[in-house]
Amino acid sequence: MVRIAPLAESLPAFLETQRPSQAFVLVDEHTRRFCYPLLKPLLGPHRLIGIRSGEAHKTLATAGHVWAELTRHRADRHALLLNLGGGVIGDLGGFCAATYKRGIRFAQLPTTLLAQVDASVGGKLGLDFEGLKNHIGVFRVPDAVLIDTAFLNTLPEAQLRSGFAEVIKHCLIGDAARWEGIRRRDLHEQPWPELVAHSVAFKQKITEADPTERGLRKILNFGHTLGHAIETHLLPTPRRLLHGEAVAAGMVAEAWLSYQRGSLPAGALEQIEAFVFSVFGKAGLSPADVPAVIKLTAQDKKNRNGRVLFSLLDGIGNCGFDTAVSSAAMQKALAYYLG
Repeated sequence: MVRIAPLAESLPAFLETQRPSQAFVLVDEHTRRFCYPLLKPLLGPHRLIGIRSGEAHKTLATAGHVWAELTRHRADRHALLLNLGGGVIGDLGGFCAATYKRGIRFAQLPTTLLAQVDASVGGKLGLDFEGLKNHIGVFRVPDAVLIDTAFLNTLPEAQLRSGFAEVIKHCLIGDAARWEGIRRRDLHEQPWPELVAHSVAFKQKITEADPTERGLRKILNFGHTLGHAIETHLLPTPRRLLHGEAVAAGMVAEAWLSYQRGSLPAGALEQIEAFVFSVFGKAGLSPADVPAVIKLTAQDKKNRNGRVLFSLLDGIGNCGFDTAVSSAAMQKALAYYLG
């Protein structure tokens, strides 16, 4: 169940249907301060579990802490975990719930634009491992995704911009008309409630058709093959990027690959490049980073038989998948981005 509504409406109704033996709320230091006060009056008895924010903490060690807290408080299989936060909270909290005692109920309460339009929907859960993003994980659809766009008012601009990358992606791969609408507006002029609803409906349609990413769901990875590699490479450095910032870089490079294979007109590539750079600027990537970024694509989860497989645009509003791209072509795409 995905519901876009004020939390004061959606959460009490959901809890009434669940009647858990115990309720737990997973927070980080930011959502505990800015978001939990909006949630607390809507809950009955519950316990908080706190973790540190950021991709660097989406690890087995953090998962171990969550499992330990559930165990310490004797959570049984009828307990409920409410994941209050962005993509890290949702991915990690959902993974912990899906694996604790072979699975307890959980709900995603996404507080960032990125989580509302992308990470909370579709049932992908996981952790980073050995420096590789989402390397350990499962598919399990949450018992509810409760989206309140009022949480967007708590976001710093960088987080809003990061989430916007996924909105852009959804338009490029599935809605040419909406792309025309968003590219003519500044970041702060975007109709956020409308865009959240559009992205949620689009992603639901795709993931319901292909729950475990055997085919069509792969189009949601446009911009992510190189984007994830860039994000992973820069994570341990002072130049680290938010997820959406890395995906924005990946979309420009992968749009160029689409153009090179003849499936994206030159004018469309110019539109994408101009708009993405106007919102995100250029990532702090240098030519010296390129070999390491390309090496990381060898670990991409879409790969098969040693081939790195991309999802590339078939014009604006359409996308294909399982297109093999060579290291030499990736190098040229990144050189184009750095241009």
